Amino acid sequence: MKFTFLVKFLSLSLFTIAGCLVQAQNVQITLGPDEIGENQAWTITVTANNDRLKSYDNFPDLDGFRKRGTSTQSTTNIVNGQVSSSQSVIMTYLPLKQGTVTIPSFTMKVNDKPIRVTGKKVKIGPAVQQQRDPFRSLFDRSPADDFFGRGETEFVDVRDDAFLAFTTSKDEVYTGEGFNATLSFFVSEDNRAPLQFYELGKQLSEILKKVKPNNCWEENFNIENIEGQTVQIGGRDFTQYKIYQATYYPLNAEPIVFPKVGLEMIKYKVAKNPSFFGQNRKEDFKTFYSQPKRITVKELPPHPLRETVGVGNYQLYEHMPTTDIETGKSASYVFNIFGEGNISAIPKPVVSNDDKFEFYEPNVRQDINRENSRVTGTKSFNYFLIPKEPGQYNLGKYFQWIFFNTEKKRYDTLRSKLTVYVTGESKKNEAIQANDAGAFYDKLETADNTLRMVEDTDWVKTAFSVFTVLVLGASAYFVFRK
Repeated sequence: MKFTFLVKFLSLSLFTIAGCLVQAQNVQITLGPDEIGENQAWTITVTANNDRLKSYDNFPDLDGFRKRGTSTQSTTNIVNGQVSSSQSVIMTYLPLKQGTVTIPSFTMKVNDKPIRVTGKKVKIGPAVQQQRDPFRSLFDRSPADDFFGRGETEFVDVRDDAFLAFTTSKDEVYTGEGFNATLSFFVSEDNRAPLQFYELGKQLSEILKKVKPNNCWEENFNIENIEGQTVQIGGRDFTQYKIYQATYYPLNAEPIVFPKVGLEMIKYKVAKNPSFFGQNRKEDFKTFYSQPKRITVKELPPHPLRETVGVGNYQLYEHMPTTDIETGKSASYVFNIFGEGNISAIPKPVVSNDDKFEFYEPNVRQDINRENSRVTGTKSFNYFLIPKEPGQYNLGKYFQWIFFNTEKKRYDTLRSKLTVYVTGESKKNEAIQANDAGAFYDKLETADNTLRMVEDTDWVKTAFSVFTVLVLGASAYFVFRK
């Protein structure tokens, strides 16, 4: 027992001394052999001599190969008191078919320094029968291998407790009514399988091509940082990682179908007999699939404005600096619609001029908030109006906005409740005077109004007829002569 402890103590001391005697960094990138069998793996190895691998870029994607996963390896040698060490990370590629594959030149950044690698051709031949020496495991293994973890490591697959889900806030909506859709990866608190996202941006781009419906307006929540949050499903605790979230607004009554999609994850296999210094996990892949989802879309109830009304849950906030105004002077009025729904699709109120007021086209401003799985916001219509007749007027006669209320399941109207008091003289007749008659009427004062007889133009008609006869005669002459 004392000897075993002494061996471990000396070994740990040697590794500590090695860290103090590290030499200059020497990084190498080594490509696999020029020829392999169809059932053999090909590798790219990054090795740091006398230093550790602090960082490195993603290994390149190679046509004709599929990435299998990475593994790591480290060695330390003591020769005549000189300590040398190396640390390697190995990416394994599996060939897809037989033939010759061209490995292009590439650059990888290792420990923040770019390294240029020259490509080459790799010949992939028929499958090779791999024979194992039955005596190797007996004579190549020593008790020290068990301590340092240098023997052959057996990796096992750990059952995962995780799933991919595409969920929606509603299963049935009206045309124009919003529903929230979320693609999430759920991991149980009891999960023991090491999992990691793999090329998420590239995969998500392909997933969205399949998921996004063509007959919907999308309000994307633009998830930039994927952070887990604890949720309960069936009485169990899960960590939810939201990958994509958006609110959709159907443009017609066609049903919306979200297909089954897959997300490939890195799932590590773990060493059956873990060791202190050896490699205790190995990179592998697993694809998780979501279930398809269908949303039923209903037509809005009959209404003359069914094709143009806004849909949502809205309220009105109106503002006017003063309700005491004078004829002929402009005043400002803000019709502010706020609530939950497709803010971008809110149409402006239909306002018509009459002999009491003159209304101008409004300035429009909208603000949209996307949070807590809801899309809310405000759309403001800032009007300028000029009163033309004194009196007392209810603006509800002029400003009203009809929409389909998704909470009440019926049509509703937002109507102004303000009353304005107009003073001053009538300005109805000034509208004609304000119009500019134009340059044509400005010339009436200087135009010559002498009566003149219309000139006779019969000789022009006679000359044109003679010219036409001559042309036709010449054409006939040349045709018959030919």
